[in-house]
Amino acid sequence: MILHLSTFHLEGGAGVAATRLHRALLHSGEDSWMLVPASNDSEEGVVPLADTKWKSRLAFFRFAAERLYFYPQEKDSSIRFAFSPAEIGADICDHPLVKKADIIHLHWINFGFLSMDSLGKLFSLGKPVVWTLHDMWAFTGGCHYSRGCDHYLTHCRYCPYLSKPDLYDISFSQFEQKKEIYQKAKIAMVSPSNWLTGLTKKASLTESIQSLNIPNCLDTNLFKPGNKTEIRKILNLPPDKKLILFAGANTQDQRKGFAYFREAIKINKLSESNTEVLIFGKSNASFETFPVPVHYLGKITEVEHMVQIYNAADMIVVPSLEDNLPNTIMEAMACGTPAVGFATGGIPEMIDHKLNGFISSLKSSFSLAEGINWVLENNTNNGLSVQARQKVMDNYSENVVTAQYRALYDSLLESKIKA
Repeated sequence: MILHLSTFHLEGGAGVAATRLHRALLHSGEDSWMLVPASNDSEEGVVPLADTKWKSRLAFFRFAAERLYFYPQEKDSSIRFAFSPAEIGADICDHPLVKKADIIHLHWINFGFLSMDSLGKLFSLGKPVVWTLHDMWAFTGGCHYSRGCDHYLTHCRYCPYLSKPDLYDISFSQFEQKKEIYQKAKIAMVSPSNWLTGLTKKASLTESIQSLNIPNCLDTNLFKPGNKTEIRKILNLPPDKKLILFAGANTQDQRKGFAYFREAIKINKLSESNTEVLIFGKSNASFETFPVPVHYLGKITEVEHMVQIYNAADMIVVPSLEDNLPNTIMEAMACGTPAVGFATGGIPEMIDHKLNGFISSLKSSFSLAEGINWVLENNTNNGLSVQARQKVMDNYSENVVTAQYRALYDSLLESKIKA
């Protein structure tokens, strides 16, 4: 039995990716289960640790307590959720699913779900562990993305995320804790992108741990091309405009690169053309001063609605400055929507330059503007759309990804038997 551990069920990119893998494994006939701290959605094989009102309060307390622990040490509010000290978490070793599991499959497990102590106890059970990395946290002293800092290559200390970085700060102590517990564990670390796999193999903490690349998966029977004209009518969107999509409206998160997107729209002088912008995601921002008309669609929770939006758009722009293997690019391309993004992280692995989209130079609004313009001009016969869909079918469809994971599970179980 495979047991997935994830802080989130259907929230955030990592939670969605973990749930999709769980579903895909069920579809392939695997005995797959998923343990999460709490969930408001009922789903086959997904079990919330907080199965009573008291346990729900305890789960929230763990999250709040961990944030409060870090609050006096954070450099500023912009990195409040970008560093996880992992000082507080649940001990789940006696949970029936953990006891029954043949393989423990970790995903994103921060925000009070599992602490360093929790991980150490899990690893000491001696069960094979697969850890799908959704960011860099597993091999740093606490940050989820290093933002150019390379201390993780040797030993984390003097952390730039902290208000008072020093030789023996909390990044140093977490690094030491990880070093100790990894020595006792039978771990295979999986990165969805070759970019993250490369970092894992270079990092001091994980250079001797088995690391391999298996991408996230997508149900291509759900995310598929539709009738653009009909869908725009349903969504009450203009039928005669070019619509550019920006997904994930957290414009305050500098890592998402929204400022570069805004500037690229200005550079292209799209306000003088028949182009408008679609934005979805939770946001408190106002888009009244944006260079072109914006259709803000709010937070989208229904998959069917999300698929409609991808199909309504002429392209998606993902100007992230650091990212692993963005779900939004995969989802859009599965719907036949070409993508434009910066040459960073796993994005160049998804977008084949001038074949199914455009790769722009990192942090260049001018290059991003060039990419937007190129896609608008070069998808007139839907050639880019066909190639975008095919890329997902060949690399990220459920059967392609689950075959790789099943081979990994089998090899780990075989090694355990031989040991």
